[in-house]
Amino acid sequence: MQIITHACTKCGTIVSANELESNRVMKCPGLGCQNVLRFDELHADDREHFLENRDRYDI
Repeated sequence: MQIITHACTKCGTIVSANELESNRVMKCPGLGCQNVLRFDELHADDREHFLENRDRYDI
C-alpha cells in the first residue's frame, strides 16, 4: 500500500488522499488557511492508484 498525500500550496498542511476523495473539495484544515483543496489536484497516477485500490485505504 502507498501513502498518498497532498500538501496545501499555501501553508504546506498535508492531507491524505482518502480525505480528499471523500470530500472532493474541502477547505484546507491548516490553522488560518483559507485555501481550497480538490481531489483533482492529486497527480493523475496517484488518483488512479487510489481509486483502483480504494478498499485498501479504508480507515
